[in-house]
Amino acid sequence: MKCRHCATELSLPFLDLGSAPPSNAYLTATTVNAPEVWYPLRLLVCQNCWLVQTEDHAGREALFTDDYAYFSSFSSSWLAHAKAYVEAMQARFALGADSRVVEIAANDGYLLQYVQAAGVPCYGIEPTASTAAAAKAKGIAVVERFFGVELAQELAAQGQQADLTAANNVLAHVPDINDFVAGFAVLLKPQGVATFEFPHLQQMVQQCQFDTAYHEHYSYLSLTAVQRIFAANGLQVFDVQELPTHGGSLRVFAQRVDTGQQPVAPAVQQVLVAETAAGMQTADFYSQFGLQSMRIVRELLSFLVSAAHSGHPVAAYGAAAKGNTLLNFAGVRPHLLPYVVDKNPAKQGKFLPGSRIPILDDAFLRAQQPRYVLILPWNLQAEVMEQLAYIREWGGRFVTAVPGLAIHP
Repeated sequence: MKCRHCATELSLPFLDLGSAPPSNAYLTATTVNAPEVWYPLRLLVCQNCWLVQTEDHAGREALFTDDYAYFSSFSSSWLAHAKAYVEAMQARFALGADSRVVEIAANDGYLLQYVQAAGVPCYGIEPTASTAAAAKAKGIAVVERFFGVELAQELAAQGQQADLTAANNVLAHVPDINDFVAGFAVLLKPQGVATFEFPHLQQMVQQCQFDTAYHEHYSYLSLTAVQRIFAANGLQVFDVQELPTHGGSLRVFAQRVDTGQQPVAPAVQQVLVAETAAGMQTADFYSQFGLQSMRIVRELLSFLVSAAHSGHPVAAYGAAAKGNTLLNFAGVRPHLLPYVVDKNPAKQGKFLPGSRIPILDDAFLRAQQPRYVLILPWNLQAEVMEQLAYIREWGGRFVTAVPGLAIHP
């Protein structure tokens, strides 16, 4: 396989999780009785541009389907994050009624609803019909297409260029990262600004967040790699912020190379220096990741088996993609984890891909009163523990598996 950015032949392994079905390919009562498609799930490192990437086995159309079940608005903390972002960008870049904001991967309108409420013209680009319909129900205009240079050129020709583009947790999800990034250089107005948020590869390695690896994540990103990719496709990074979201993320600010006038902030060099100091441009940085992942799996399996022997039932919360990676790599099935609870009605009544664990609502959790609740989306730990605080009424306790097994009061 060649690097999806610079076409260098890839030879440095990073993580091998065997094989798994697509993490958001939830099963219905009908399809749970049919075979599933599993793909190899292996990650490699490019030693030229240092882009970490998943081997290509599934196209984007097979992963981002019309019934895509991830809806951003079901996380209250993510809504708060989006609202704060809109307020900060409106103040920093003086966005108003004569501006235009475009969000790529607008999902269910979780962010653009705040742009719209602020009186700033906006529209979203979202290829999955299920989430696009939810955004449209909020009164948000949505272009139901995959984004790249071709679509950007069409929109620019229609006078739909942007003062600000937002791309939250989508840069890792695109197979043709060069075409995707180059589209922003076309869609932005001459002085326009593009922001991108993505989980930081440095945190993924240092916190052993191996469960963030799944087929939808084609790339795993450092600022070192992103700056190179942007520069090759007409964008200049001028600022970066470190965020706590998703276990540690970066928010990168970029402008057009040819017309942008924003000064480059010291934070850009500071993060690049920190990445270099951590060894992210050396093979050693990536060498122990697989072994640490195996440690986490052994700890989880030991806990689940011990709980089963002791007669203490374990439930899970959050039918999240990262949870599917964890459970399938560990080989967990309903005999160890009989059900998972999720507040998203689009997932309730379905089954997790691979493990085929049923997804139920929290009324079932209240009725069963399990001793332990395993939080699969560990990045939302505080939100989930507050939401499910009632389990303490029967002595229930919360459990997380990443970066190591922990039982919380």
